[in-house]
Amino acid sequence: MSNIAPSLQPVFKEAEDKMKKSIDKMIQEFSSIRSGRATGNLLDHIKVDYYGTMTPMKQVAAVSVPDGRTIEVKPWDVGALHAIEKAISMSDLGLTANNDGKLIRIVIPTLTEERRKEMVKVVRKTSEDFRVAVRNDRRDAMEKIKKAEKRQGFDRRSKKIR
Repeated sequence: MSNIAPSLQPVFKEAEDKMKKSIDKMIQEFSSIRSGRATGNLLDHIKVDYYGTMTPMKQVAAVSVPDGRTIEVKPWDVGALHAIEKAISMSDLGLTANNDGKLIRIVIPTLTEERRKEMVKVVRKTSEDFRVAVRNDRRDAMEKIKKAEKRQGFDRRSKKIR
């Protein structure tokens, strides 16, 4: 077994890296789901048409959360205010932006029972998608390990090299 382990280290490392990336992506997805509480991460995936270029919200404006129900977006360039407001309105979050000429305020409405049930469905689907991704990463690693063992003549039942 000691002859095989060093040759499999890259396979283990690659599988571990893929699984960690999947988990990090899942955490990012969950942080962008709209719950009843305001959070700056809610606007992370929104891109703004900033002078003809689709730019992430973080690069166009400062996002702050003054209280649990409000998100404030203060653009670095006041000329981008309308573009930011449009991007928020066009997003799939279902939020309305209030523009006062200097900054944008977004009030997060309280969750209705229907919205809570919808959110549970979204979270379940998202978590299942990431479970499948991790399983696929593990399956791919196991296939690579079996191929490497076969190349080296390793017998799984007796745990000896033939």
